[in-house]
Amino acid sequence: MIVIKFGGHAMTDEGGLFSRAVSAVIDMGEQCVIVHGGGPQISAALDRAGLESEFIGGLRVTTPQSFEIIQSTLSGEVLRTLVGQLRDSGINAVGLTGRDGGLLVAEKLTSLADGMPAQLGQVGSVIRVDATVLRTLLEAGFVPVVAPIAVLGDESDENSKIGLNVNADLAAASIAGELRADVLLFLTDVPGIYRNWPDTSSMISSIHVSELRAIQNDFDGGMAPKVQACLLAIEKGAESVRVIDGTDPESFGLALRGIGGTLVTK
Repeated sequence: MIVIKFGGHAMTDEGGLFSRAVSAVIDMGEQCVIVHGGGPQISAALDRAGLESEFIGGLRVTTPQSFEIIQSTLSGEVLRTLVGQLRDSGINAVGLTGRDGGLLVAEKLTSLADGMPAQLGQVGSVIRVDATVLRTLLEAGFVPVVAPIAVLGDESDENSKIGLNVNADLAAASIAGELRADVLLFLTDVPGIYRNWPDTSSMISSIHVSELRAIQNDFDGGMAPKVQACLLAIEKGAESVRVIDGTDPESFGLALRGIGGTLVTK
C-alpha cells in the first residue's frame, strides 16, 4: 500500500509524468491512494476574489469566506483536473473529498506544531479517519484521489453541515496511518527535509522517527507541518515516509526503488 501526497509547485502532470509514475505503482501490484494539495491554485483563487493569503506556522488562515473558495478550488478545479489527467492515462481514478463518507473528521485546530496557540479559523486537525470508502474503492480496482477537506466532528459524531480546511500533508499522514501504508510519499517542490532551510547542505537523507521527533521544533514555515506529518503518519501506523522532489521526473521512480529524498523510518 502506497499513499502519495501530490502538492505544491510539484502539482503538474506535464507530459503525463505523474500519471506514468502512478501507473508504475499499479504495475508493481501495489494499491495506491492519492491525496492532493493545491496551495498555488488556492492563492490564485483568493487573489482573484480580492482576499489575502495569510499563513501562520506554515498553515493557511481560513475565514468562512475564504473557506468557500478553498473548498470549491480543491474539490472542483484541482480534484477534477487531476482525476481527468489520470483517467486520460488509463488509470481508474475516482475523486472524493474528506467529507465524503465521513472519511476525515476533524476538530478546529487552535495550536501550531510547536504547541503555540494560534487563531487559524476554519482549519481542521484530523481526529478520526473512516477509511471504509477508500477500502471499498481499492478492492474494486479504483485509485482514490482525495481532496483535503474534512467534516467538523469529534470521536463519535460529526456535523455534516460544517467543513474544515485541512493541511494536505496532515490529511495524507492520517490516511496513510489508518491504511497502515508501507510508505507515504510526499511529492513536493523541495528535494527533502532540511535541518536548516534553505541551506541545501543540511538535507537529511535518512532519519529515525525518534530523532526527528526530538528536533521537530527546530523547523519553521512550510517545513514545520511537513515534519509534523511525517511523525503523525508513523505514529498512526504507516511503516515509513519519504519526502521527494516531485518536480524532478526521475525522483518518483527512484523513490519506488527506495532511493532519494528524505526517508523517515520507525
